[in-house]
Order: sequence, then C-alpha cells, then structure tokens
Amino acid sequence: MSGMQFTAASSGTAHTNTSLKSRIGRLLLRVILLAQSLFVIYPLVWNVLASFKTNKEVLLSPWSLPGSLNWDNFVRAFTTAKMGDYMFNSVMVVALSMAITLAVVVPTAYVLARMKFPGRKFLTNVYMAGLFIQGVYVVVPIFLVMNDLHMLDNRFWLSAVYAAGSMAFSVYLLIGFLKSIPREYEEAAMIDGCGYFGTLFRIIVPMARPGIITVVIFSFFDFWNEYVLAMTFISSEHKKTIPVGLSNLFEIQRYATDWGSLFAGLVLVLIPTIVVYSLLQKKLTEGMMLGGLKG
Repeated sequence: MSGMQFTAASSGTAHTNTSLKSRIGRLLLRVILLAQSLFVIYPLVWNVLASFKTNKEVLLSPWSLPGSLNWDNFVRAFTTAKMGDYMFNSVMVVALSMAITLAVVVPTAYVLARMKFPGRKFLTNVYMAGLFIQGVYVVVPIFLVMNDLHMLDNRFWLSAVYAAGSMAFSVYLLIGFLKSIPREYEEAAMIDGCGYFGTLFRIIVPMARPGIITVVIFSFFDFWNEYVLAMTFISSEHKKTIPVGLSNLFEIQRYATDWGSLFAGLVLVLIPTIVVYSLLQKKLTEGMMLGGLKG
C-alpha cells in the first residue's frame, strides 16, 4: 500500500515539475517574442514621429514627441524630393512585373504539376535550381545582354527582369499548391468538354486563388523593395523607382539638413507594404496552410 502511495506521489511530483517547466518555457517564449516585437515596432514608430518633426526637433530632441504635426514634410517629400514620381514609377514597374509573372508562372506551374511528359522532372529541377540564383549575382551579364539589345533605361524591360528573377520561387510555390488540388475536378472538366486552357482558367485558377495571392504578395514585396537592379538598369531620373529615389533623397537631404522630409519619404515607402500586408495577411496565411509550400 505504501509503495502505491509513493508511486502516486512521485507521479504527481513529476507532473507538477513538467507543468512548471511548461509554464516557464511559455513565459520565456512570450518574453522573447515581446522583446523582438519591440525591436521591430519601435524604429517604425520613431520614424513616423520623426516625419512630423522640424529639423531642430530631430536634432535636439530625437526621442521626444513632435511639438506639432508638420505636414509640410510630406509636401516637400512629394514635390521637392519627387517622391510622388518615384512612387508612380514603382507602381508601374510592380504592376507590370506581377502581370508578367502571373502570365508565365501560372501556366508553367500547371503544366509541371498536373501533366506527365518526358523531361518534366528535369524542367522542375531546373526551376528548383533557380531558387539559388538571385538577380544580384548575375547583374553584370544581364547588364551586358540588355545593353547589346538596347533594353537599358526602360521600365518595361526592368519589369521583365524582375518577373524572370521571381519565376523560380513562384513556380516552386505554385507547383506545391496545385498538386494539392484533387484531379477529379480536372477530369470532370475534361469530360464536359473543357480543353487544357479552359480547365486551367475555369477550374484550376479559381481553386488555386489562395496560392496565386500568396505569389502576388511575395512578388509585390520583392519588386517594391528591389534596389540593385533598378539602380543598374535605369539611368533617367524621371524613370527611377522609389528605392533608388529614396537613396538619392537620403544623399541630398543629408547635406541639406532637411531631416523631416527624409523621414516623411521613408514613411511614404512603408505605407504601401504595410497596407498590402494588412489587407492580404489572411489570404497569405490561408495560401501557406493549404499547400503553398508542399512539395
């Protein structure tokens, strides 16, 4: 009897210790996540507050709240610093890039994921290998080719380069999602008389919408923030995208001591990415969970 009581007491103690360790582990995890969130959020909040300050406030009291909301900083960022023109160029380039990406990636992923033909595995492996090749690493040969073909300083061809650079990851992402769609839907469409294109656009694309939205979100962030290729391939001032324009603004305002418009320009760059992520966060999570990253 005493042995049974000792065993029960030991089991209860072990359970208590395990529960205590679990609570401590969760507490430490929350503290780490809270600290990480503060490290990420604080610079953003400080940047927003600094965008409303005068130059004197930025230099003499950088950690305090602004004395008033100086909207003139944003006006100067749009007019004097030409951030409005840079944003228009970025919107144009990003829209073209995503249109080209979807027009090429969706049919490619559909063929590689749903059809069987000689060389399919090899082509899939080629796209997988492309995941390890970034545009920055091959910028010199791309520049030489584009220079020979007179494609430099052209926003359309910059968009085409962006789309080509994102194809490997986008195809990889979408192949995993398309493989998770049951083939019964495709077979039923074929029986009803749909061809390959009809099946793709009427059946597969609507069912693959979460995966396509995931590709769009990743592509948007990649294209919107890209700097090296835009700096290399675009030379005309009125065609430059917002990362290049922001870099130029930093160099100009650093010597002009107009810090307010510089931080206002940074806020203008952040707004589209925050808005897009806030609106499509649920779709992004849904696309990832439904098979966007499955092999």
